[in-house]
Amino acid sequence: KRTVLEVMRQPLEERKVTISRAKVSVDYPSNFMLIASMNPCPCGYLGAVIGSTPRSCRCSPDQVSRYQGKLSGPLLDRIDLHIEVPSLPATDLLNSSPGENTEAIAARSLAARERALARQGCANADLQGQAIDTQARMSDSASALLQKAAAKLGWSGRSTHRTLKVARTIADLAGSASTQTAHVAEAVQYRRALQAT
Repeated sequence: KRTVLEVMRQPLEERKVTISRAKVSVDYPSNFMLIASMNPCPCGYLGAVIGSTPRSCRCSPDQVSRYQGKLSGPLLDRIDLHIEVPSLPATDLLNSSPGENTEAIAARSLAARERALARQGCANADLQGQAIDTQARMSDSASALLQKAAAKLGWSGRSTHRTLKVARTIADLAGSASTQTAHVAEAVQYRRALQAT
């Protein structure tokens, strides 16, 4: 239910859960990584293509709108990465080449995290306020691209700062001292808004 999902906003933003009963209020630490998924519509076939054949969605535009409306803008603002995963034909799934191994990905991620810790004393996700802009070390062209994307896509300040943190992380993964246009462009691609098609 939407009301249950909305309760996630406080722990995602403040990394604590506040329980209030009668005259007592208690805060509990709640630092976690949220990974969630949802279908594009109630039947799951909106925009789906199996092989080269489009799959028919049985949902009305109103049903799709209500379904996607369960995730409010303020909740989506607090989720860093929004990735659309299209359906794949069985041949692509069965004949795909093996991906990069977990150990290599873990080593690269650890090196990026260590770069952030050495630079600013905390992970990029923990940056707040002015520190986000200071530590991003954006090139002029990267800053212009982020401003243009935020204006065109109607992002809130929170969405823009979250995208900037992701771009800084991508720069750290690339071993770059500054956040360049390519890093911002990739981060923007990871923040696709849900929309009925």
